[in-house]
Amino acid sequence: MLADPHVGVDAEWRQGGAGPPVSVRVVRSSPDRVASAFDTAVIQATDVLTVAVADVPDVASGDTFTVGADTLVVTHAERDAIGVAWRVFCRREP
Repeated sequence: MLADPHVGVDAEWRQGGAGPPVSVRVVRSSPDRVASAFDTAVIQATDVLTVAVADVPDVASGDTFTVGADTLVVTHAERDAIGVAWRVFCRREP
């Protein structure tokens, strides 16, 4: 799936946000999430990346992915059920 040119996109990962860039392929999704603030529903844009564990063996909060013109900062990551891919939850840098 990551190699499919219609699904995966090129990205750069930086450990700690400042390390040397590592070229990787990711699948990016940007689902909206509904949150509550002051008894009002607020829609928040989120970014979730899928990246192969073989390409990025360790992902931590504060790492960054650059996808096109967007810089995404990792908030947390979790491995999939079979341990071959990360689901990486990010926030966009302004």
